[in-house]
Amino acid sequence: MEVERKFVLSSLPASLDAGRRIEQGYLAIDPAGAEVRLRRIGTQLLMTVKTGRGLVRGEVEFSLGLEEFARLWPLTAGRRVVKTRHLVPVQEGLAAEVDVYEGDLAGLLTGEVEFPDEAAAGAFAAPAWLGVDVTGDPRYANQRLAVDGIP
Repeated sequence: MEVERKFVLSSLPASLDAGRRIEQGYLAIDPAGAEVRLRRIGTQLLMTVKTGRGLVRGEVEFSLGLEEFARLWPLTAGRRVVKTRHLVPVQEGLAAEVDVYEGDLAGLLTGEVEFPDEAAAGAFAAPAWLGVDVTGDPRYANQRLAVDGIP
């Protein structure tokens, strides 16, 4: 399970790391919130299955070989996002994953903070730069962004 809050930023925080480029595409999207996605981060190739929506979701992730990924990636056409992810510390032990989107989603900036449990998520006081909390707003789920674009 992952416990995560998501935010839409109006601007980037002052200091960012170099970031890492992420390409992700969706093989399957269920309206109830389940998804199967592929992700390429440099040479790392992953398949992830997520279930549910909102603050707490199920998540299973595993590595793929290059041949498997190459065979599956074309099946995600029309359901992809490309972004650069930056890690920004927000408080002791927590970092925001700040995503700067490219292509049709250019201009969109989001931040996600993952927590050890729901209590920690509820107690989190987000810094002002994180902007608007959109946790649970399905319009900002990456799967919806990949299909529908910026809300």
